[in-house]
Amino acid sequence: MTMDSSQDFKSVQEKIQAALVTTTRLSNQIAAEDIDFHRTSNPDVAEQLDDTSERLLTLASSLLSSASKNSDLKAPTLEDGDDIDVHWSRIVDVVDTLLEKADTCLDEYTGVIKRKAAPTDQSGPAAKKSKSTTLESSMRRANIIKPQNAFEVKPNNLDTSPWKPILTKKPHALVSLKKSLVTFQDENQETQYKHPYETEIRKLEFPKACFEPKDPIKYQPVETTTATFVDTLEGVLEMLEELKTATEIAIDTEHHDFRTYAGLLSLMQISTRDKDWIVDTLQPWRRKLEVLNEVFADPKIVKVLHGAYMDIVWLQRDCGIYIVGLFDTYEAAVSLQYPSRSLAYLLKKFIDFDADKKYQLADWRIRPLPEEMFYYARSDTHYLLYIYDMMRNELLSHSEGLEQDLVSQVLERSKETSLRRHESFTYDSQGGQGPFGWYNLLIRQSAGKLSKEQFAVFRAVHKWRDEIARREDESALYVMSNGTLFDISRRMPPDPKALHSLLDATSHIAKREAFNLFNIISKAKAEGANGPSVAEVIRSNAPSLIGIGEVAKTVFPQLRANDTDIPGTEDLISQTSKLWGNIPISSRWEKSSADNAPRVVQFELPWAHFIKSSKVVEEVAPQPQPPVKSAEESVIPLEQPPASSKLPPDTQFTLRAGLKRKAPVVESESESGEVDETPLKPEAKADGSPGEEIEVPSSDDSEIERRLRRLNKLEKKARKREAKKLAKRAEKEASKAAKGKDEDNDEDEPFDYSKAQSVLNASRVANGTPQTAKFNPYGMTVDGPKPARKMHGEKAGKSATFRK
Repeated sequence: MTMDSSQDFKSVQEKIQAALVTTTRLSNQIAAEDIDFHRTSNPDVAEQLDDTSERLLTLASSLLSSASKNSDLKAPTLEDGDDIDVHWSRIVDVVDTLLEKADTCLDEYTGVIKRKAAPTDQSGPAAKKSKSTTLESSMRRANIIKPQNAFEVKPNNLDTSPWKPILTKKPHALVSLKKSLVTFQDENQETQYKHPYETEIRKLEFPKACFEPKDPIKYQPVETTTATFVDTLEGVLEMLEELKTATEIAIDTEHHDFRTYAGLLSLMQISTRDKDWIVDTLQPWRRKLEVLNEVFADPKIVKVLHGAYMDIVWLQRDCGIYIVGLFDTYEAAVSLQYPSRSLAYLLKKFIDFDADKKYQLADWRIRPLPEEMFYYARSDTHYLLYIYDMMRNELLSHSEGLEQDLVSQVLERSKETSLRRHESFTYDSQGGQGPFGWYNLLIRQSAGKLSKEQFAVFRAVHKWRDEIARREDESALYVMSNGTLFDISRRMPPDPKALHSLLDATSHIAKREAFNLFNIISKAKAEGANGPSVAEVIRSNAPSLIGIGEVAKTVFPQLRANDTDIPGTEDLISQTSKLWGNIPISSRWEKSSADNAPRVVQFELPWAHFIKSSKVVEEVAPQPQPPVKSAEESVIPLEQPPASSKLPPDTQFTLRAGLKRKAPVVESESESGEVDETPLKPEAKADGSPGEEIEVPSSDDSEIERRLRRLNKLEKKARKREAKKLAKRAEKEASKAAKGKDEDNDEDEPFDYSKAQSVLNASRVANGTPQTAKFNPYGMTVDGPKPARKMHGEKAGKSATFRK
């Protein structure tokens, strides 16, 4: 009887997992031991360790070489342990590739991957396309010729002048193209060109159909509609004629930014209610795609996009295409407060379609497009117009009772999105600001962890990377990864060979320029000793203390207008605290005037009544008793009004916790050594309660008050001594009674030595329970830690410290 494939695989998996667990445990146990000590103390162990290390390195090199076959990675050769640190990034790349292959194989084995399966029309919604969890490396990083080399107008990354729109014609214009191409100063005081369609977008009035509810138009099944791949100018013109007859169109784009500096618009998807187009935007004549402005800038046609924040910029930068009449379904999802605003969520909610978003990371320069990527690109716009109908109706239904309907809010925010402009940025080598600067990268990954020399090397290498990327039209990450950048900055390689070992296997440009890069590093290292630190640069880039007016502008947008008078500090600072009310937070805030003197708070303390009602006998009252105070005189003021209305200035003070201030010592006859056992007691209060002892440390206490406190203390001490004497007396009587009983028992039953237990060979017991062995930190145990080493010269017995 043979076992099926699933059982065979399960048994192999269990064996491999058990072997890996055992190996991991053994390696962890070995790592916990003091290998260097054993190597030094025992030459045989050192020889065995060297042989084992060599065998493991050889095995690891073989595994890396085998795993890197059929890929563009080159496995490193590990000759010693130091090579692991030197080639660590290359080892990680090989292991990642191996894990991706294993993941793909498991998906194919379990049936997760089912390629080339388009959704069919079954019971209404489109069938779900099977989704794999990984993307093949050949589809993520394709090794192809750079298409920008064949462009009629090649990208110029070294131009520092303001980016000028590439429009040659302006259809549906309210303002001519010549008058639209004017410059202005942005918030950074840099010259920029205005949006060519700014006037048309701001004055746009959307069609009335956007504000009227109507039944959604069901999308067409995929198999009954066509998707045309457009890669010729003739095909673009034919598509344009069909688009002019539509009232709504759906648009989406795909972008590539790894093998280019500024980015490449690689694909554009357009859909109507009946047809889909996939437009190749990497053709040499891509600039001629601006003819689509006859539809894209037509205010009568609604353009539906999802998350058009970057699509607007990419279209105008690469093709000169501008969108007038945008409805962004992302903004609609925000207004409807959906838990997620992604297109995948909308497809699942309205279509019950699972979009495979792994292709967002695909290399969209690949030609011809694989079927999976073609289907993914088509699905982004094929269902978007039906989603637009559903969301428009929902917005209208939620707008009842509101001053401004939600549809108008979405369209206004969509206008702001369509007004975005592409701008070219210059590299800021000193401050590191801008999208291509080093400042944000430093803050995110290594702020404050670099020395002055390392920081100087970091900035120099970052600048070199940006210059090479602009010149070669490659992304900065393709030239050198951020991890390698920080690695070079921290290690500061001492020679070109060490620098070469730190570079990634795929950093071909960096390896080619390694010698020049090393000279830049050496120069930056020498200059960095006297250069600024990371903290100094961060402080210099941090905004100055924001004034109260700037804070008000951020909180109250209406104050941003230039013609608005900014209120003063007195108008913006509240004179009272919302938490504490009218209580002044500082004495500086209190009003100091003679007319507004501080109110005297008075109340009668308990000991004031105690003094009035107490009587002192003749032996303790050498001084005459003061006259009895009236009720008003017995009130003790807590605060005396100052002689001057001027308040003392705020000064620092220290609140110290500690002992109470002692009352002045009063000499009396009781201090001679003998204490009167019957001290005078104060009279009881009127309500029958005894006089309460209250210690108020004050230097102004009268003589009679101090004597009363002293007598109370002496009375307490006498009571304590009497209680101790009684306790000792009772204890002596109890011990005598027990001793007499024992003597009586001894007389009755003499001790029998024949029944006595052995003292020499007695077992250690305590109350009949055997005692466990005490822990010996110097002894070897089976499961315990290593024994501690004994100090030299240790002797048994008591040390001299305890000798009397």
